[in-house]
Amino acid sequence: MHARSCPRPLQAGRSPPLHHRPRAVPHPRRCRHGLRTPMRIKLYRGWWYAVWREGGTTKRLALRTQDRDEAARALEDHKRLIAMPTTTVAGIMEAYMAAQPNERATWAWARMQTRFGHLRPDQITKANTKEYAEARKAQGVGAGTIHTELTYLRAALKWNGADGWLIEMPSKPPPKDLHLTREQFTRLLSHAKTPHVRLFLILAITTAARMGAILDLTWDRVNFEGGFIRLALGPTTKKGRATVPINESARIALEAAMAIRTCDSVIEFGGKPVKKIRKAFERVAVAAELPWVTPHVLRHTSAVWMAENGVALQEIGQYLGHTDYQTTYRVYARFTPGYLKKAAGALEVL
Repeated sequence: MHARSCPRPLQAGRSPPLHHRPRAVPHPRRCRHGLRTPMRIKLYRGWWYAVWREGGTTKRLALRTQDRDEAARALEDHKRLIAMPTTTVAGIMEAYMAAQPNERATWAWARMQTRFGHLRPDQITKANTKEYAEARKAQGVGAGTIHTELTYLRAALKWNGADGWLIEMPSKPPPKDLHLTREQFTRLLSHAKTPHVRLFLILAITTAARMGAILDLTWDRVNFEGGFIRLALGPTTKKGRATVPINESARIALEAAMAIRTCDSVIEFGGKPVKKIRKAFERVAVAAELPWVTPHVLRHTSAVWMAENGVALQEIGQYLGHTDYQTTYRVYARFTPGYLKKAAGALEVL
């Protein structure tokens, strides 16, 4: 409902009636009544109003104050109010995940949706994100997981044009050193009795790809003749999705799977693409007495093995799909032969 153009006279010292209180109006300069001029403040019978012209008619909106400075502040508050987005965080996250499909983002949002889904992006604050982080920590969730969850929330808000820096991020934990020895991986592989889990394990180690990238892999991106696997889904490279060579171990496993394939997905079961493999993976890890191993540990293991064999860190970063060399250096430099030995040698005293 629009404010009345001619409010009835008011006696000094009395507040405007309820129907003169500020209401949301069309914004910014064009509405169903035609062009509208910018809002300004004007004094009427001792009270300040927001005034604008719309379709040739003067409109007034009571600011309910007799103080000019207070009226100016009220006008700015009202402008900000009517310009606020009506889209919820849930709507933004759904659009973000549709534009950039990511299994980890979907997993993270499933845990944040109840707390943030109903809010507008401007209602996301350092205070409520800090409360969320503390609540998750109380549930026994690690700092790294909480950091990842809020990272996706911030990324979606920034993607939508909102201020993602208002999110209170917990400190990122130091990188974990969990990785397999070659003997441990051999034991893990020996307990993989189903072909699709066995193939997944081999590809996870030989490509150093994330779980989602391996499950998304289709045969048209496996180039036997050229000797490479393109892990990215499209022309743009997704985080952690590089183009990697097919080594001999991967070739043997892929050729065997290719010979009996029944669909376009490389990892298939029962003639259908495998969408989730965590439970099957966990069963194999427990059977191999390696319950701490996760699909991501295999990716980390691949990088550690490369570093231990003296592969240059820049090359390891490319293999992992890292866009920032500092990430590769921070996590894997300590596994390279001779790491800091020269520095330690300079400190000999005996």
